[in-house]
Amino acid sequence: MTRRPPAAPSLFSEPTPTAAANPEKSGQKSGWVNAHCDGGARGNPGPAGYGAVIQDDHGTILAELSEFLGMRTNNFAEYSGLLACLQYALDHHHPRLRVVSDSELMVKQIQGKYKVNSPDLRPLWQEAKNRIARLEAFEISHALRHKNKDADRLANQAMDRGMRRNQSSDARPQVPTSGKNSSSFGELGSPASGSGSLGREAGEPALSLSKGPASRTEAPLKATPYPTKSQTPPDPYPKADTMLRGFTKDGVVHILGNATLPDGVFVKIIRE
Repeated sequence: MTRRPPAAPSLFSEPTPTAAANPEKSGQKSGWVNAHCDGGARGNPGPAGYGAVIQDDHGTILAELSEFLGMRTNNFAEYSGLLACLQYALDHHHPRLRVVSDSELMVKQIQGKYKVNSPDLRPLWQEAKNRIARLEAFEISHALRHKNKDADRLANQAMDRGMRRNQSSDARPQVPTSGKNSSSFGELGSPASGSGSLGREAGEPALSLSKGPASRTEAPLKATPYPTKSQTPPDPYPKADTMLRGFTKDGVVHILGNATLPDGVFVKIIRE
C-alpha cells in the first residue's frame, strides 16, 4: 500500500471572511425589524407629535420614539413618524424594516398607489423614498387605529409634553417690585386697592389680617396660578361633517364662504 506524500504548504494564506460576508462582525444585523408609527395634530394644524414602537422579529421592544413637532398638520406628523423609524433602522444597522401605520394616505403614497400633490408633503415623501433606498428590504402596510395603540399613545404623550411646555412659558407669574407703584394686589389677580379693600397705596406696607392688635407686617405675595385647561388654538378648518358649498370652473372646485380645507383630506362632492 502506497502512501501519499504530505501536501506541500501553500504559498498563499487561506482567505478569511470579509466584513461584508460576516454581517455580525461588521455591526450589521440580520433579519427584519418591525415598527408601528403614528402621528397626530390637535387642530390640524395644531400642536403635533409622533410616536413609534420598534421591535425585533421575536417581539422584543428595541426602542420607543416620541417627539413633539410644534404647530404642524396631521399628515406632517404621520410622515415624521415614518422618517424617524427609517432613520432608526439606518443608524442601528437594521437593513430590513417593516412599517405599520394607520395613515392610509401615507401608506398608499409610499406604495405608489396615490400621487403626492401637496407641496408640503412632497419633500417629506421624497426624503422617505431616499432613506428606503438605503435599506436592503422595506415593507409598509396599513392597519386600523385599534391595532396601533402603542404608537398612538406615544404620539399623544409627545403632544401633551409640548402643550404643557408652551403653557408654562405663557403663564409665568408677574412678581411686583417692592416700594414701586406696581406693588398692589390688583396686578397679581386680586382686587385693586380702594376703600375697604385689601389693596393699599404705593409704598405703604400691608396690614396684618389677624385678630388682636394691628401689626404692620408684609402680606405674602400671591402668584397667578397656572392654567388648568388646555389652551389648544381653535381649529381654523371646518369640522369633518360640515357641508360646504362651491362651484366648478375649468375643472377646479372653488369653495364659497371663504372656507378652506387642509391638504391631504378627502371630500365628497354632490352635484346640485
